Amino acid sequence: MAMMEMMVMAMMFLTMLVVDAGDTNTVYQPCMDTTVRTGDGFTFGVAFDSYTSFFYNQTQLSPCDQRLGLSSANSQLALFRPKVDEISLLTINTTTNFFPSNYGGYMVAFAGQKYAARSLPAFVANSTYIVTSFTLVLEFSQGQLQNLYWKRYGCSSCAGNSTFVCLNQQDCAFKTSSCINQGGSVDCSIGIQLAFSGTDKNYVALNSWYEVANLRQYSLYGLYSNLKNSLSSQFNGLF
Repeated sequence: MAMMEMMVMAMMFLTMLVVDAGDTNTVYQPCMDTTVRTGDGFTFGVAFDSYTSFFYNQTQLSPCDQRLGLSSANSQLALFRPKVDEISLLTINTTTNFFPSNYGGYMVAFAGQKYAARSLPAFVANSTYIVTSFTLVLEFSQGQLQNLYWKRYGCSSCAGNSTFVCLNQQDCAFKTSSCINQGGSVDCSIGIQLAFSGTDKNYVALNSWYEVANLRQYSLYGLYSNLKNSLSSQFNGLF
C-alpha cells in the first residue's frame, strides 16, 4: 500500500481514538507545523524504506517532502500521537503482514513542514538480522520540534545472551529466521521508547529524557521484553 494511503488510514485511526480534554494541539497531521505544551498530544510519523530513499541529491529530506517520492513507492508509515513529556512505549506489530526487511529495512522518524525535523535513518532489519528495541528522543525549543534522534546504548543489555547478536557494537539484534512470521518462535515486533527534551511553548522544561537516562540502570530492555507481548496485539491494524 502506498505511503499516502497508509497516512490516511492511520490518521483515521488516530482521530477516532485520541480524545483528551487537556490536549490543546489541534494539528493531527505529521506534515504540518505546530507548537505544543506539556501534556498535549503530538503527532509524528515513522517511515520505512531503504536507506537511500530518504535522500535527494545526497541530502536527507523529510519523508513529507514530495521530492523523495515516497507516496508512490513501496514505503510504509506508522503514525503516533503520544503526550508531550510523558515516557511512552510505542510498538509496531511485525507478526502479521508487515516485516521491515520487505520495505527497505530502515526507518526515519519525522514531523513538521517548514520546520521539517527528521531523524537519521536507523537500521531495523535485513534478511539476516532485526533490531527490535529503540529509544527515540524528541527535542523541542519553545514548543516547536527541532530534532529527532535515536539514542544508542550499545549491547550491554544483551551481552552474554546467545539469543542476540551485537550489530556494529551498538544494537542488540535477533536473527531474522527466529521471528514468528519467518518461521521462528520470537515476537520481533518493534518497540520504540519515546522521551522528550527541551522546552514547551510556555518555556517549561521537558524532563522525560532525563528520567529515561536515569532509569537505564534498572534495565528498561528487560521491562520492554516483558511488556511487548501484551502490547503488540493492540497495533495489528497499523499496517
